[in-house]
Amino acid sequence: LFRSIKKHSMSLIDLITGNTGNQVAEQAENKFGISKGQIIALLAVAAPLIISYLRNKSQDANEAEALNNALDKDHDGSILNNPTSAVQREAEGNSILDHIFGGQKATVENQLSQNTGISMDKIGPILAMLAPVIMGYIGQQKQANGVNAGGLGDLLGGILGGAQQQTQQSNDPLSSILGSVLGGATQQSGGGLGDLLGSVLGGGNQKQSGGLGDLLGGILGGK
Repeated sequence: LFRSIKKHSMSLIDLITGNTGNQVAEQAENKFGISKGQIIALLAVAAPLIISYLRNKSQDANEAEALNNALDKDHDGSILNNPTSAVQREAEGNSILDHIFGGQKATVENQLSQNTGISMDKIGPILAMLAPVIMGYIGQQKQANGVNAGGLGDLLGGILGGAQQQTQQSNDPLSSILGSVLGGATQQSGGGLGDLLGSVLGGGNQKQSGGLGDLLGGILGGK
């Protein structure tokens, strides 16, 4: 179903749980006073959500071209080797989120705030810190796979599909969160962004445990 991503490149799970995710989470913890675990949990939800939105957008040739240009110009993946620079790129991150979510940005932030227990006044700035890292990851994958505008939809679908397979082989709580989010993201078939948001963040119909909120609650100590 999904074009396989080259094995040597970093998976979405590696991004979130590895060195990059941890360094960015430490920066955000220091700046906003939110626990590192909550930041990583937010990244685990926000990364597939952003990638899903971009995959939907890239079905439009103009949007795909715009995304391709943005990746070539601003997101070569170098931020992954210097994740601490994410703090300086918060303003840029905010404009990325404005473009990706458009008029739904407040709804997305509200849902993510409810699901992670991160307050509304901090969720936007933290997401803005994470956005350039997620875009850098997509840019790195684009380069590793030699993809241009026409192949972005497949690339993004492949990232989500590969991550979903990886979460199914693991049973740690973070993988459960990702599995729930990715279940919504990969099952969604172009029924509009509202449907996507509902299926990704609702999660209740994918998980018998009552959805993402319960999973995050378990990881974050019932916040």
